[in-house]
Amino acid sequence: VQLEESGGGLVQAGGSLTLSCAASGSIYSIRYMGWYRQAPGKQRELVAEITSYGTINYEDSVKGRFTISRDNSKNMLYLQMNNLKPEDTAVYYCNAEIVTVPRPVDTWGHGTQVTVSS
Repeated sequence: VQLEESGGGLVQAGGSLTLSCAASGSIYSIRYMGWYRQAPGKQRELVAEITSYGTINYEDSVKGRFTISRDNSKNMLYLQMNNLKPEDTAVYYCNAEIVTVPRPVDTWGHGTQVTVSS
């Protein structure tokens, strides 16, 4: 199983981007999906997640600006990012807990760069 992110790029402050994450492989179901980011010199941090119970959580600094969603029929995860700020600049990673054979796996994508210019 694997995850592939897309949709990153360079945008001016105040602009918008939509990130997508596609899960592929031998997938029975996907329990957890989330977006994380890592800025240069900083630790990877949670941006937004949809838990196995369907609960949605956001990191405080993105509340009201970012929206996470998933399409279970397509094994896709999205992150709509509005009113982007320079401090949102980072590599964004998709993470998922995928139910597959022989056991569930915790999987990361390779990341997509988001750069917000001031």
